[in-house]
Amino acid sequence: MKTFFSALLQRWRSSYWFLPALLAASATAFSFLTVHADSLINAKWARATGWIWAGGPEGARQVLATIAGSTITVAGVVFSVTIVSLTLASSQFGPRLLRTFLNDRGAQAVLGVFVATFLYCLLVLRTIRGTDTVNFVPFLSVTIGLLLAVTSVAFLIYFVHHISTSILADNLTARVAAELQKGIERLYPDQIGHEEESSTKSEQDLPAGFEEQSQPMLSRESGYIQAIAVEDLLELAQENDLVLRLSRRPGEFVALGASLGSIWPQEKINEEQLSRLRDAYYFGTERTPTQDVEYSIDQLVEVAVRALSPGINDPFTALTCLEWLGDSLIRLAGRKMPSPFICDEHGKLRVVTKSVTFAGLADAALNQIRQYGSKSVAVVLRQLNVLERIAPHLRRVSDREVLYGHARKIRDDGCARVQNGCDRTEIEERFAAVDQALGRSSPSLPEAGQ
Repeated sequence: MKTFFSALLQRWRSSYWFLPALLAASATAFSFLTVHADSLINAKWARATGWIWAGGPEGARQVLATIAGSTITVAGVVFSVTIVSLTLASSQFGPRLLRTFLNDRGAQAVLGVFVATFLYCLLVLRTIRGTDTVNFVPFLSVTIGLLLAVTSVAFLIYFVHHISTSILADNLTARVAAELQKGIERLYPDQIGHEEESSTKSEQDLPAGFEEQSQPMLSRESGYIQAIAVEDLLELAQENDLVLRLSRRPGEFVALGASLGSIWPQEKINEEQLSRLRDAYYFGTERTPTQDVEYSIDQLVEVAVRALSPGINDPFTALTCLEWLGDSLIRLAGRKMPSPFICDEHGKLRVVTKSVTFAGLADAALNQIRQYGSKSVAVVLRQLNVLERIAPHLRRVSDREVLYGHARKIRDDGCARVQNGCDRTEIEERFAAVDQALGRSSPSLPEAGQ
């Protein structure tokens, strides 16, 4: 259930309707509350204070109508400018970066404030009475409408500044990197410690005859796996004495009828249990960072690769992406990678997941930029410089070997594409610095906890 709400919250966060709709609903409720308060407050006493609206019915109607008309007009302009910025970002940085803009709380709040002000003034406007028999002017409500108008102007000024700075390449990459860092903190919260022990479970702990006696779990829909409720799978496996091995992880695309994993033993499986197991998978038409930290890495890589393309030719943006990717790999280097082998409270193996490794994340962060940027000496040198900074933070011997492999490929590709001998010498010197930072000539370090 926790995973379900996380996936649902992520969908709401990336929608442009949720926060404006929430503010509009709040404004609707607030209008009824303030009008009711006006009916209880003595009008003469309220006007005597000097800071509450003291005009007549016609004046109140004109004020509220002016505020409502102007705010909905500006809301349309705000929406139009937002669409233009989304179009620009899509063409310049890639369509997958649109999620970053859709998650922008600032733009959502601005649109929501204008819509909420419009609704509030419209609902208060209908309560004004100015006849010979009935005379009711909601003085407090009109005053609040004026305050909302002033607030809307402040939000408009903020929006002009915010939308103009949000499409800057450095700010955009920083926002994507911040989302990546939050994903690392959320999915890999444990730090590596020298006292930690590696997981004792392995594929050998699967029941005898697992392959022959297991039943495949087939997908009933197509799309990207956005999240997997592993806690629900563990509970179901423990209740029915099952062992599950998952063949898919969040971020992968699954076709209709493709295998999601294997269930042992098959004689204990019925359609109801299969349905409950499939319900633990949450599908969508796009990847999300809910349980897929590689998605945010791919976003930064996409910006870097597009910047290195001949049509854009912006190596400085690629260098900025490399810096943020290096910072994220440093954070990952000090994190304990979760074991794919999940046991119940009795220590019995119940679920085997398809886990993410440091090697896989490093491949996602470095391979494509190396392939597209090997002809640029600046990019090659910056990659090796980033690897040199990552090296001292690595705690696992296997991670050091992974980083050394990437350094060699960067060096080889760079030297093969570079014609100038001085540039090749500089690349070799930078590679030697990475080799030294990795301490490959020093005694092997003990393997840290996985």
